[in-house]
Amino acid sequence: MSETTTAQFTVPAPSAERKEPAQPDTYAGAGEAAATMTAHLPQREERGGDSARPRQADILRTIGETGYRFVRSDQTIYAVGDGPIARPIRSKGGGGGTGSLRQCLIREYVRSTGRTPSQAALADAIAALEAMAMDSESQDVHLRVAGDPVDRWTTWLDLGRSDGLSVCIERGSWAVLIPQDGEGPLWRRSRLVHELPVPERPPGGWQHGVELLRRILPVSNDSYPMVVAWCLAALRPNMPRPLAGILGEQGTGKSTLCRMMVRLVDGAKAHLRSVPKSEDDLAVTTAAGWCLALDNLSGMPGWLSDFLSRTVTGDALAKRELFSDDDVVILIYQRPVLLTSIEIGVLQGDLAERMLPIQLEPITGKNRRTERRLWETYNEVHPEILGGLLDLASLVWAKIPEAEASGRLGELPRMADWAEMLWALDEVTGWHTLDTYMGAQDDLVDDVIEGDPVATAVLRWATSRLSPWTWEGQAAQLLAELQIPPNTDKEKDWPRTPAVLSARLQRAAPALRRRGVDVRKLPRTKSGRPLRISTDPASTG
Repeated sequence: MSETTTAQFTVPAPSAERKEPAQPDTYAGAGEAAATMTAHLPQREERGGDSARPRQADILRTIGETGYRFVRSDQTIYAVGDGPIARPIRSKGGGGGTGSLRQCLIREYVRSTGRTPSQAALADAIAALEAMAMDSESQDVHLRVAGDPVDRWTTWLDLGRSDGLSVCIERGSWAVLIPQDGEGPLWRRSRLVHELPVPERPPGGWQHGVELLRRILPVSNDSYPMVVAWCLAALRPNMPRPLAGILGEQGTGKSTLCRMMVRLVDGAKAHLRSVPKSEDDLAVTTAAGWCLALDNLSGMPGWLSDFLSRTVTGDALAKRELFSDDDVVILIYQRPVLLTSIEIGVLQGDLAERMLPIQLEPITGKNRRTERRLWETYNEVHPEILGGLLDLASLVWAKIPEAEASGRLGELPRMADWAEMLWALDEVTGWHTLDTYMGAQDDLVDDVIEGDPVATAVLRWATSRLSPWTWEGQAAQLLAELQIPPNTDKEKDWPRTPAVLSARLQRAAPALRRRGVDVRKLPRTKSGRPLRISTDPASTG
Protein backbone atom coordinates (compact mmCIF):
# COMPACT_ATOMS: atom_id res chain seq x y z
CA MET A 1 0.00 0.00 0.00
CA SER A 2 1.37 3.44 -0.88
CA GLU A 3 1.98 6.19 1.66
CA THR A 4 -0.95 8.15 0.26
CA THR A 5 -3.30 5.23 0.86
CA THR A 6 -1.93 4.60 4.33
CA ALA A 7 -2.55 8.18 5.41
CA GLN A 8 -6.29 7.85 5.02
CA PHE A 9 -6.59 5.54 8.03
CA THR A 10 -7.24 7.59 11.14
CA VAL A 11 -8.52 6.69 14.57
CA PRO A 12 -11.59 8.72 15.58
CA ALA A 13 -12.18 9.85 19.12
CA PRO A 14 -13.87 7.44 21.55
CA SER A 15 -17.55 6.83 20.91
CA ALA A 16 -19.87 9.10 22.85
CA GLU A 17 -21.86 6.07 23.92
CA ARG A 18 -19.00 4.84 26.10
CA LYS A 19 -18.28 7.20 28.98
CA GLU A 20 -15.86 6.60 31.79
CA PRO A 21 -17.91 6.23 34.96
CA ALA A 22 -16.86 7.40 38.37
CA GLN A 23 -14.69 4.95 40.24
CA PRO A 24 -16.90 2.54 42.18
CA ASP A 25 -16.99 2.36 45.94
CA THR A 26 -16.76 -1.41 46.06
CA TYR A 27 -17.28 -1.77 49.78
CA ALA A 28 -19.95 0.89 50.47
CA GLY A 29 -22.81 -1.61 50.79
CA ALA A 30 -20.73 -4.07 52.73
CA GLY A 31 -19.57 -1.42 55.18
CA GLU A 32 -23.11 -0.21 55.85
CA ALA A 33 -24.29 -3.77 56.44
CA ALA A 34 -21.47 -4.44 58.88
CA ALA A 35 -22.09 -1.16 60.69
CA THR A 36 -25.80 -1.97 61.08
CA MET A 37 -25.15 -5.40 62.57
CA THR A 38 -22.45 -4.13 64.94
CA ALA A 39 -23.94 -0.79 66.00
CA HIS A 40 -25.14 -2.09 69.39
CA LEU A 41 -21.87 -3.85 70.19
CA PRO A 42 -19.27 -2.41 72.56
CA GLN A 43 -15.98 -1.33 71.03
CA ARG A 44 -14.16 -3.99 73.00
CA GLU A 45 -15.20 -7.57 73.76
CA GLU A 46 -16.50 -8.09 77.29
CA ARG A 47 -16.35 -11.31 79.22
CA GLY A 48 -19.55 -13.21 79.66
CA GLY A 49 -22.22 -14.44 77.27
CA ASP A 50 -24.51 -12.21 75.26
CA SER A 51 -27.05 -14.14 73.25
CA ALA A 52 -28.18 -10.98 71.43
CA ARG A 53 -24.74 -10.35 69.99
CA PRO A 54 -24.34 -11.64 66.41
CA ARG A 55 -21.51 -14.06 65.88
CA GLN A 56 -18.38 -12.91 64.02
CA ALA A 57 -19.04 -15.45 61.27
CA ASP A 58 -22.57 -14.07 60.74
CA ILE A 59 -21.28 -10.50 60.46
CA LEU A 60 -18.62 -11.55 57.98
CA ARG A 61 -21.17 -13.55 55.98
CA THR A 62 -23.52 -10.53 55.86
CA ILE A 63 -20.68 -8.32 54.62
CA GLY A 64 -20.07 -10.81 51.81
CA GLU A 65 -23.75 -11.21 50.91
CA THR A 66 -24.38 -7.46 50.85
CA GLY A 67 -21.23 -6.24 49.15
CA TYR A 68 -20.78 -8.91 46.49
CA ARG A 69 -22.54 -11.06 43.95
CA PHE A 70 -21.19 -14.49 43.10
CA VAL A 71 -20.55 -16.16 39.74
CA ARG A 72 -19.22 -19.54 38.62
CA SER A 73 -16.54 -19.93 35.96
CA ASP A 74 -14.60 -23.11 35.13
CA GLN A 75 -15.84 -24.77 38.35
CA THR A 76 -14.52 -21.87 40.45
CA ILE A 77 -16.74 -19.51 42.43
CA TYR A 78 -15.83 -15.80 42.29
CA ALA A 79 -17.02 -12.81 44.32
CA VAL A 80 -17.71 -9.64 42.31
CA GLY A 81 -18.15 -6.20 43.88
CA ASP A 82 -19.26 -3.02 42.12
CA GLY A 83 -16.26 -3.14 39.74
CA PRO A 84 -15.16 -5.69 37.12
CA ILE A 85 -12.74 -7.58 39.42
CA ALA A 86 -13.63 -11.19 40.26
CA ARG A 87 -12.00 -12.63 43.37
CA PRO A 88 -11.80 -16.42 43.86
CA ILE A 89 -13.77 -17.17 46.98
CA ARG A 90 -11.21 -19.66 48.30
CA SER A 91 -8.11 -17.56 47.67
CA LYS A 92 -6.17 -16.45 50.75
CA GLY A 93 -3.66 -14.11 49.11
CA GLY A 94 -4.16 -11.08 46.90
CA GLY A 95 -3.17 -10.75 43.26
CA GLY A 96 -2.76 -7.71 41.07
CA GLY A 97 -3.15 -5.36 44.05
CA THR A 98 -6.90 -6.07 44.31
CA GLY A 99 -6.90 -8.31 47.38
CA SER A 100 -8.76 -11.55 47.97
CA LEU A 101 -12.33 -11.86 49.25
CA ARG A 102 -10.87 -13.04 52.56
CA GLN A 103 -8.80 -9.85 52.88
CA CYS A 104 -11.75 -7.66 51.92
CA LEU A 105 -13.97 -9.24 54.58
CA ILE A 106 -11.28 -8.71 57.22
CA ARG A 107 -10.84 -5.07 56.24
CA GLU A 108 -14.54 -4.25 56.42
CA TYR A 109 -14.94 -6.06 59.72
CA VAL A 110 -12.01 -4.17 61.28
CA ARG A 111 -13.29 -0.84 59.93
CA SER A 112 -16.78 -1.44 61.33
CA THR A 113 -15.97 -2.98 64.71
CA GLY A 114 -12.42 -2.01 65.52
CA ARG A 115 -11.69 -5.67 66.21
CA THR A 116 -9.96 -8.49 64.33
CA PRO A 117 -12.07 -11.52 63.36
CA SER A 118 -10.87 -14.96 64.29
CA GLN A 119 -9.60 -17.38 61.68
CA ALA A 120 -12.34 -19.82 62.61
CA ALA A 121 -15.01 -17.17 61.98
CA LEU A 122 -13.48 -16.34 58.61
CA ALA A 123 -13.40 -19.98 57.62
CA ASP A 124 -17.05 -20.45 58.66
CA ALA A 125 -18.19 -17.32 56.81
CA ILE A 126 -16.39 -18.22 53.59
CA ALA A 127 -17.69 -21.80 53.75
CA ALA A 128 -21.23 -20.47 54.15
CA LEU A 129 -20.82 -17.99 51.27
CA GLU A 130 -19.42 -20.74 49.03
CA ALA A 131 -22.34 -23.04 49.83
CA MET A 132 -24.89 -20.30 49.15
CA ALA A 133 -23.18 -19.48 45.83
CA MET A 134 -23.46 -23.03 44.48
CA ASP A 135 -26.45 -22.07 42.34
CA SER A 136 -25.03 -18.72 41.19
CA GLU A 137 -25.02 -17.76 37.52
CA SER A 138 -22.28 -18.95 35.19
CA GLN A 139 -20.14 -16.18 33.69
CA ASP A 140 -16.75 -16.17 31.98
CA VAL A 141 -13.87 -14.65 33.93
CA HIS A 142 -10.85 -13.48 31.91
CA LEU A 143 -7.17 -12.83 32.40
CA ARG A 144 -5.67 -9.65 30.84
CA VAL A 145 -7.41 -9.88 27.40
CA ALA A 146 -11.06 -10.67 26.64
CA GLY A 147 -13.63 -10.52 23.90
CA ASP A 148 -16.68 -8.30 24.23
CA PRO A 149 -19.82 -10.16 25.38
CA VAL A 150 -21.88 -8.49 22.60
CA ASP A 151 -19.62 -7.48 19.69
CA ARG A 152 -17.25 -10.28 18.66
CA TRP A 153 -14.98 -7.81 16.82
CA THR A 154 -14.43 -5.74 20.00
CA THR A 155 -11.72 -6.73 22.49
CA TRP A 156 -10.76 -5.57 25.98
CA LEU A 157 -7.38 -5.11 27.67
CA ASP A 158 -7.12 -5.15 31.46
CA LEU A 159 -4.68 -2.50 32.73
CA GLY A 160 -4.21 -4.46 35.96
CA ARG A 161 -5.34 -1.62 38.24
CA SER A 162 -7.31 -2.01 41.46
CA ASP A 163 -10.13 0.16 40.06
CA GLY A 164 -10.62 -2.13 37.05
CA LEU A 165 -9.74 0.51 34.45
CA SER A 166 -9.56 -1.20 31.04
CA VAL A 167 -9.15 -0.46 27.34
CA CYS A 168 -12.02 -1.19 24.97
CA ILE A 169 -10.65 -1.72 21.42
CA GLU A 170 -13.40 -1.33 18.83
CA ARG A 171 -13.19 -1.32 15.05
CA GLY A 172 -11.70 2.08 14.29
CA SER A 173 -11.43 3.47 17.83
CA TRP A 174 -10.48 2.67 21.40
CA ALA A 175 -11.36 4.09 24.81
CA VAL A 176 -10.15 3.80 28.42
CA LEU A 177 -13.00 3.09 30.84
CA ILE A 178 -14.25 0.87 33.64
CA PRO A 179 -16.40 -1.97 32.27
CA GLN A 180 -19.92 -1.84 33.65
CA ASP A 181 -21.74 -4.93 34.85
CA GLY A 182 -23.11 -6.77 31.83
CA GLU A 183 -21.36 -4.47 29.34
CA GLY A 184 -17.81 -5.73 29.63
CA PRO A 185 -15.68 -8.63 30.90
CA LEU A 186 -14.93 -9.73 34.43
CA TRP A 187 -11.21 -9.83 35.23
CA ARG A 188 -9.39 -12.28 37.44
CA ARG A 189 -6.02 -11.39 38.88
CA SER A 190 -2.95 -13.30 39.97
CA ARG A 191 0.47 -12.25 41.17
CA LEU A 192 1.65 -12.43 37.55
CA VAL A 193 -0.85 -9.77 36.42
CA HIS A 194 1.08 -6.49 36.58
CA GLU A 195 -0.18 -2.96 36.12
CA LEU A 196 0.04 -1.35 32.69
CA PRO A 197 0.32 2.44 32.25
CA VAL A 198 -2.76 4.29 31.09
CA PRO A 199 -2.20 4.58 27.32
CA GLU A 200 -1.79 8.00 25.73
CA ARG A 201 -2.83 8.89 22.20
CA PRO A 202 0.38 9.77 20.31
CA PRO A 203 0.13 13.12 18.49
CA GLY A 204 1.16 11.56 15.17
CA GLY A 205 -1.21 8.58 15.30
CA TRP A 206 -0.10 4.97 15.22
CA GLN A 207 2.90 5.83 13.03
CA HIS A 208 4.40 7.99 15.77
CA GLY A 209 3.73 5.45 18.52
CA VAL A 210 5.26 2.48 16.74
CA GLU A 211 8.18 4.61 15.54
CA LEU A 212 9.02 5.32 19.19
CA LEU A 213 9.13 1.57 19.72
CA ARG A 214 11.31 1.00 16.65
CA ARG A 215 13.93 3.46 17.92
CA ILE A 216 14.29 1.54 21.19
CA LEU A 217 14.10 -2.08 20.07
CA PRO A 218 17.40 -3.84 19.28
CA VAL A 219 15.99 -5.26 16.04
CA SER A 220 16.52 -4.73 12.31
CA ASN A 221 14.11 -2.82 10.08
CA ASP A 222 13.14 -6.09 8.37
CA SER A 223 12.23 -7.86 11.63
CA TYR A 224 10.57 -4.88 13.29
CA PRO A 225 7.13 -5.26 11.56
CA MET A 226 6.96 -8.88 12.79
CA VAL A 227 7.57 -7.71 16.36
CA VAL A 228 4.66 -5.27 16.01
CA ALA A 229 2.49 -8.02 14.51
CA TRP A 230 3.20 -10.35 17.44
CA CYS A 231 2.32 -7.61 19.95
CA LEU A 232 -0.97 -6.99 18.11
CA ALA A 233 -1.78 -10.70 18.23
CA ALA A 234 -1.17 -10.64 21.99
CA LEU A 235 -4.11 -8.19 22.25
CA ARG A 236 -6.58 -10.59 20.61
CA PRO A 237 -8.31 -13.26 22.75
CA ASN A 238 -8.91 -16.87 21.74
CA MET A 239 -6.47 -16.61 18.85
CA PRO A 240 -3.73 -19.12 18.00
CA ARG A 241 -0.54 -17.04 17.73
CA PRO A 242 2.88 -18.18 16.59
CA LEU A 243 5.62 -18.58 19.13
CA ALA A 244 8.11 -15.72 18.75
CA GLY A 245 11.60 -17.22 18.73
CA ILE A 246 14.19 -14.47 19.30
CA LEU A 247 17.48 -15.86 18.03
CA GLY A 248 21.00 -14.46 17.81
CA GLU A 249 24.53 -14.75 19.10
CA GLN A 250 25.69 -13.47 22.47
CA GLY A 251 25.33 -9.72 22.93
CA THR A 252 22.62 -9.14 20.32
CA GLY A 253 20.03 -7.98 22.86
CA LYS A 254 17.79 -11.07 22.81
CA SER A 255 16.70 -10.84 26.44
CA THR A 256 16.23 -7.07 26.22
CA LEU A 257 13.98 -7.37 23.18
CA CYS A 258 12.00 -10.17 24.82
CA ARG A 259 11.46 -8.10 27.99
CA MET A 260 10.30 -5.08 25.99
CA MET A 261 7.83 -7.11 23.98
CA VAL A 262 6.29 -8.83 26.97
CA ARG A 263 6.21 -5.69 29.14
CA LEU A 264 4.47 -3.73 26.43
CA VAL A 265 1.33 -5.85 26.84
CA ASP A 266 1.87 -7.44 30.27
CA GLY A 267 3.13 -4.69 32.56
CA ALA A 268 6.41 -3.08 33.49
CA LYS A 269 7.25 -5.71 36.13
CA ALA A 270 6.75 -8.76 33.90
CA HIS A 271 9.79 -11.03 33.98
CA LEU A 272 11.38 -13.66 31.80
CA ARG A 273 11.43 -17.19 33.18
CA SER A 274 13.71 -20.17 32.96
CA VAL A 275 12.35 -23.55 31.90
CA PRO A 276 11.16 -25.51 34.97
CA LYS A 277 11.96 -29.16 35.49
CA SER A 278 8.44 -30.48 34.91
CA GLU A 279 5.51 -29.81 32.61
CA ASP A 280 3.12 -29.48 35.58
CA ASP A 281 5.14 -26.59 37.05
CA LEU A 282 5.22 -24.82 33.69
CA ALA A 283 1.47 -25.30 33.21
CA VAL A 284 0.70 -23.68 36.58
CA THR A 285 2.74 -20.54 35.86
CA THR A 286 1.44 -20.39 32.28
CA ALA A 287 -2.19 -20.45 33.43
CA ALA A 288 -1.54 -17.77 36.07
CA GLY A 289 -0.08 -15.14 33.68
CA TRP A 290 -0.79 -13.79 30.22
CA CYS A 291 2.50 -13.90 28.29
CA LEU A 292 4.88 -16.82 28.68
CA ALA A 293 8.47 -15.65 28.11
CA LEU A 294 11.26 -18.24 28.42
CA ASP A 295 14.83 -16.99 28.42
CA ASN A 296 18.10 -18.52 27.25
CA LEU A 297 17.02 -21.93 25.98
CA SER A 298 19.95 -24.18 25.14
CA GLY A 299 17.83 -26.79 23.37
CA MET A 300 14.29 -27.98 22.81
CA PRO A 301 13.47 -31.24 24.62
CA GLY A 302 10.53 -33.19 23.27
CA TRP A 303 8.18 -32.50 26.20
CA LEU A 304 8.79 -28.74 25.97
CA SER A 305 8.21 -28.71 22.21
CA ASP A 306 4.87 -30.49 22.66
CA PHE A 307 3.88 -28.20 25.55
CA LEU A 308 4.61 -25.00 23.62
CA SER A 309 2.76 -26.28 20.55
CA ARG A 310 -0.33 -26.86 22.69
CA THR A 311 0.03 -23.58 24.58
CA VAL A 312 -0.15 -21.30 21.53
CA THR A 313 -3.24 -23.09 20.19
CA GLY A 314 -4.94 -23.79 23.53
CA ASP A 315 -4.67 -26.56 26.11
CA ALA A 316 -6.00 -27.73 29.47
CA LEU A 317 -4.31 -29.65 32.26
CA ALA A 318 -6.25 -31.64 34.88
CA LYS A 319 -4.34 -32.51 38.03
CA ARG A 320 -5.27 -33.70 41.50
CA GLU A 321 -6.36 -30.97 43.87
CA LEU A 322 -4.16 -30.55 46.93
CA PHE A 323 -5.41 -32.19 50.15
CA SER A 324 -8.00 -34.26 48.28
CA ASP A 325 -8.16 -37.85 47.09
CA ASP A 326 -10.58 -37.76 44.18
CA ASP A 327 -11.02 -34.11 43.13
CA VAL A 328 -9.12 -32.33 40.37
CA VAL A 329 -8.06 -28.83 39.37
CA ILE A 330 -8.36 -27.88 35.68
CA LEU A 331 -5.93 -25.32 34.26
CA ILE A 332 -7.02 -23.84 30.92
CA TYR A 333 -4.70 -21.63 28.90
CA GLN A 334 -3.94 -20.25 25.44
CA ARG A 335 -1.09 -17.79 25.70
CA PRO A 336 1.26 -15.57 23.68
CA VAL A 337 4.69 -17.20 23.92
CA LEU A 338 8.23 -15.83 23.45
CA LEU A 339 11.59 -17.48 23.89
CA THR A 340 15.22 -16.50 23.45
CA SER A 341 18.04 -18.77 22.37
CA ILE A 342 21.41 -18.71 20.63
CA GLU A 343 20.50 -21.93 18.83
CA ILE A 344 17.28 -23.83 19.56
CA GLY A 345 18.47 -26.94 17.74
CA VAL A 346 16.32 -29.39 15.82
CA LEU A 347 12.63 -28.39 15.77
CA GLN A 348 9.79 -30.85 15.55
CA GLY A 349 7.35 -30.24 12.72
CA ASP A 350 4.44 -29.27 15.01
CA LEU A 351 6.41 -26.50 16.68
CA ALA A 352 8.05 -25.32 13.45
CA GLU A 353 4.61 -24.65 11.94
CA ARG A 354 3.84 -22.48 14.97
CA MET A 355 7.15 -20.59 15.05
CA LEU A 356 7.87 -16.95 14.17
CA PRO A 357 11.69 -16.66 14.04
CA ILE A 358 13.14 -13.21 14.75
CA GLN A 359 16.86 -13.17 13.99
CA LEU A 360 18.96 -10.44 15.63
CA GLU A 361 22.18 -9.01 14.26
CA PRO A 362 25.30 -8.22 16.33
CA ILE A 363 25.35 -4.79 18.01
CA THR A 364 28.51 -2.78 17.41
CA GLY A 365 30.15 -0.91 20.27
CA LYS A 366 29.16 2.56 19.00
CA ASN A 367 25.50 1.52 18.75
CA ARG A 368 25.30 -0.12 22.18
CA ARG A 369 23.45 1.80 24.91
CA THR A 370 23.58 1.48 28.69
CA GLU A 371 20.89 -0.65 30.31
CA ARG A 372 19.88 2.20 32.64
CA ARG A 373 19.36 4.75 29.88
CA LEU A 374 17.59 2.25 27.64
CA TRP A 375 14.97 1.38 30.26
CA GLU A 376 14.55 4.98 31.36
CA THR A 377 13.64 5.85 27.78
CA TYR A 378 11.36 2.83 27.43
CA ASN A 379 9.42 3.55 30.64
CA GLU A 380 9.07 7.22 29.69
CA VAL A 381 7.46 6.52 26.31
CA HIS A 382 5.63 3.30 27.27
CA PRO A 383 2.20 5.04 27.49
CA GLU A 384 2.61 6.55 24.00
CA ILE A 385 3.89 3.29 22.51
CA LEU A 386 0.91 1.45 23.97
CA GLY A 387 -1.41 4.16 22.63
CA GLY A 388 0.14 3.85 19.16
CA LEU A 389 -0.24 0.07 19.27
CA LEU A 390 -3.91 0.50 20.23
CA ASP A 391 -4.43 2.98 17.38
CA LEU A 392 -3.02 0.43 14.97
CA ALA A 393 -4.98 -2.43 16.56
CA SER A 394 -8.30 -0.63 16.12
CA LEU A 395 -7.61 -0.14 12.41
CA VAL A 396 -6.46 -3.74 11.94
CA TRP A 397 -9.54 -5.02 13.81
CA ALA A 398 -11.68 -3.12 11.29
CA LYS A 399 -9.91 -4.84 8.39
CA ILE A 400 -9.87 -8.43 9.68
CA PRO A 401 -13.51 -9.17 8.67
CA GLU A 402 -12.51 -8.40 5.07
CA ALA A 403 -9.66 -10.94 5.05
CA GLU A 404 -11.77 -13.99 4.29
CA ALA A 405 -14.05 -12.15 1.86
CA SER A 406 -11.14 -10.63 -0.09
CA GLY A 407 -10.07 -13.90 -1.70
CA ARG A 408 -6.48 -12.61 -1.78
CA LEU A 409 -5.10 -14.89 0.89
CA GLY A 410 -5.08 -18.00 -1.28
CA GLU A 411 -3.96 -21.12 0.58
CA LEU A 412 -3.90 -20.49 4.32
CA PRO A 413 -1.03 -21.75 6.51
CA ARG A 414 -1.47 -23.78 9.71
CA MET A 415 -1.91 -20.54 11.72
CA ALA A 416 -4.85 -19.31 9.63
CA ASP A 417 -6.15 -16.67 12.10
CA TRP A 418 -2.65 -15.22 12.37
CA ALA A 419 -2.39 -15.07 8.55
CA GLU A 420 -5.68 -13.15 8.33
CA MET A 421 -4.43 -10.65 10.90
CA LEU A 422 -1.17 -10.19 8.96
CA TRP A 423 -3.17 -9.53 5.77
CA ALA A 424 -5.20 -6.87 7.60
CA LEU A 425 -2.01 -5.34 9.06
CA ASP A 426 -0.44 -5.12 5.61
CA GLU A 427 -3.57 -3.46 4.24
CA VAL A 428 -3.39 -0.75 6.91
CA THR A 429 0.38 -0.17 6.95
CA GLY A 430 1.63 -1.13 3.50
CA TRP A 431 4.05 -3.62 5.10
CA HIS A 432 4.68 -7.18 3.82
CA THR A 433 4.39 -9.17 7.03
CA LEU A 434 2.38 -12.02 5.46
CA ASP A 435 5.02 -12.62 2.78
CA THR A 436 7.78 -12.42 5.40
CA TYR A 437 6.03 -14.98 7.59
CA MET A 438 5.39 -17.39 4.71
CA GLY A 439 9.05 -17.13 3.66
CA ALA A 440 10.17 -17.88 7.21
CA GLN A 441 7.90 -20.92 7.24
CA ASP A 442 9.59 -22.27 4.11
CA ASP A 443 12.99 -21.89 5.76
CA LEU A 444 11.76 -23.73 8.86
CA VAL A 445 10.48 -26.61 6.70
CA ASP A 446 14.01 -27.09 5.38
CA ASP A 447 15.37 -26.99 8.93
CA VAL A 448 12.87 -29.64 10.08
CA ILE A 449 13.78 -32.00 7.20
CA GLU A 450 17.53 -31.48 7.58
CA GLY A 451 17.30 -32.15 11.32
CA ASP A 452 15.42 -35.45 10.87
CA PRO A 453 17.38 -38.32 9.24
CA VAL A 454 14.16 -40.16 8.36
CA ALA A 455 12.66 -37.14 6.58
CA THR A 456 15.97 -36.52 4.78
CA ALA A 457 16.21 -40.13 3.60
CA VAL A 458 12.57 -40.30 2.40
CA LEU A 459 12.84 -36.97 0.55
CA ARG A 460 16.04 -38.05 -1.22
CA TRP A 461 14.65 -41.52 -2.04
CA ALA A 462 11.29 -40.24 -3.36
CA THR A 463 12.57 -37.30 -5.40
CA SER A 464 15.18 -39.47 -7.13
CA ARG A 465 12.35 -41.13 -9.09
CA LEU A 466 10.67 -39.74 -12.18
CA SER A 467 7.54 -37.80 -11.28
CA PRO A 468 4.69 -38.45 -10.90
CA TRP A 469 5.59 -41.55 -8.88
CA THR A 470 3.82 -43.64 -6.23
CA TRP A 471 5.05 -46.38 -3.91
CA GLU A 472 2.91 -48.57 -1.64
CA GLY A 473 4.13 -51.09 0.89
CA GLN A 474 4.66 -51.98 4.53
CA ALA A 475 6.90 -49.97 6.85
CA ALA A 476 9.27 -52.93 7.05
CA GLN A 477 9.77 -52.82 3.28
CA LEU A 478 10.39 -49.08 3.39
CA LEU A 479 12.94 -49.50 6.17
CA ALA A 480 14.85 -51.92 3.93
CA GLU A 481 14.61 -49.58 0.94
CA LEU A 482 15.96 -46.44 2.62
CA GLN A 483 19.62 -45.62 2.79
CA ILE A 484 20.80 -44.12 6.06
CA PRO A 485 22.03 -40.54 5.47
CA PRO A 486 25.70 -39.80 6.21
CA ASN A 487 26.68 -38.77 9.75
CA THR A 488 23.60 -40.48 11.22
CA ASP A 489 23.96 -42.34 14.50
CA LYS A 490 22.28 -45.66 13.64
CA GLU A 491 21.72 -46.56 17.28
CA LYS A 492 20.33 -43.18 18.33
CA ASP A 493 18.85 -41.31 15.35
CA TRP A 494 17.73 -44.08 13.00
CA PRO A 495 14.56 -46.15 13.67
CA ARG A 496 15.32 -49.79 14.35
CA THR A 497 11.76 -51.12 13.96
CA PRO A 498 9.02 -50.58 11.35
CA ALA A 499 6.67 -49.20 14.01
CA VAL A 500 9.13 -46.48 15.00
CA LEU A 501 9.72 -45.63 11.32
CA SER A 502 5.96 -45.27 10.77
CA ALA A 503 5.62 -42.95 13.76
CA ARG A 504 8.58 -40.82 12.63
CA LEU A 505 7.04 -40.51 9.16
CA GLN A 506 3.78 -39.24 10.63
CA ARG A 507 5.66 -36.44 12.38
CA ALA A 508 7.61 -35.53 9.25
CA ALA A 509 4.64 -35.78 6.87
CA PRO A 510 3.59 -32.06 6.93
CA ALA A 511 7.15 -30.90 6.16
CA LEU A 512 7.60 -33.51 3.42
CA ARG A 513 4.28 -32.51 1.88
CA ARG A 514 5.54 -28.92 1.62
CA ARG A 515 8.39 -30.33 -0.47
CA GLY A 516 6.16 -32.33 -2.79
CA VAL A 517 6.36 -35.76 -1.10
CA ASP A 518 3.01 -37.00 0.17
CA VAL A 519 3.15 -39.67 2.90
CA ARG A 520 -0.08 -41.33 4.05
CA LYS A 521 -1.20 -44.41 5.94
CA LEU A 522 -3.66 -46.58 4.02
CA PRO A 523 -6.54 -48.64 5.50
CA ARG A 524 -5.43 -51.70 7.43
CA THR A 525 -5.16 -55.02 5.62
CA LYS A 526 -4.53 -58.58 6.80
CA SER A 527 -0.79 -58.03 6.55
CA GLY A 528 -0.83 -54.73 8.41
CA ARG A 529 -1.34 -51.06 7.61
CA PRO A 530 0.55 -50.13 4.42
CA LEU A 531 2.07 -46.76 3.55
CA ARG A 532 1.72 -44.79 0.35
CA ILE A 533 4.42 -42.34 -0.76
CA SER A 534 3.87 -40.24 -3.88
CA THR A 535 5.47 -37.22 -5.51
CA ASP A 536 3.77 -34.27 -7.15
CA PRO A 537 6.02 -32.42 -9.63
CA ALA A 538 3.92 -29.25 -9.32
CA SER A 539 4.66 -28.84 -5.61
CA THR A 540 8.16 -30.30 -5.31
CA GLY A 541 10.55 -27.63 -4.01
